Amino acid sequence: MQPGNAVNEAKAKFSKALEHFQEELKKIRTGRAHPSMLDSVMVDAYGVQMPIIQTATISVPEPQLIQVNPFDPNNLQNIATAIRNEQSLGLNPTDDGRVIRVPIPPLTEERRGQIVKQVNEKTEEAMIALRNARHDSLHSLKESKDKKEIGQDEAARLEKQIDEAMNGVKAEIETAAKAKEKELMTL
Repeated sequence: MQPGNAVNEAKAKFSKALEHFQEELKKIRTGRAHPSMLDSVMVDAYGVQMPIIQTATISVPEPQLIQVNPFDPNNLQNIATAIRNEQSLGLNPTDDGRVIRVPIPPLTEERRGQIVKQVNEKTEEAMIALRNARHDSLHSLKESKDKKEIGQDEAARLEKQIDEAMNGVKAEIETAAKAKEKELMTL
C-alpha cells in the first residue's frame, strides 16, 4: 500500500463511522414525530412484505403526530396493523377509513434517561470505530516505515494528518450526540 493512501483510507473509515453514527441517532426516538420513525415497518400488501414507504405517504402535520396516507385504501388495515405490531416503536395508530394517524406519546423522565444512555452507548461505539480505524492506519504506516518505503519525517507527517482527521470527525460525533441529548431533555 502507498503510504499516502493510509491517510485517505483512514479518512474514508472515519467518515463511514460518522455516517453509521448519524444513522443510529436517527433511529432514537425523541418524543417528536418524524417520518423516518416508521422506516422499519414492513407491511403485508398484495401478499408480499413491503416497506411502509412503498405503500403510503408519511407526513408530520403536528410535532406529536404522524399521518399515513395509503396509496391503495385496501391496504389501510394492513398498514395500521403493521405499525401496531412493530413492538420496538410502541405506537398505537388509529384510522378513519382514509388516513392513519399515529400519535407520538410524550416521553417520561425515566424513559428520557434511558434514551440518553442509548445515545451515549452509540457515541462510544462510534469512538471505538474511530480508534480502530486510526490503529489500522498507523499500523500500515509503521509497516511502510519498517520496509523503508517512507522516512521518519514522512511517517510523522502522515500520522499527524490521520490524527487531525480523526479529531475532526470525533468533534462532529460529540456535537451530534450533545444536540440529540439536548433535544431529548427539552420538553
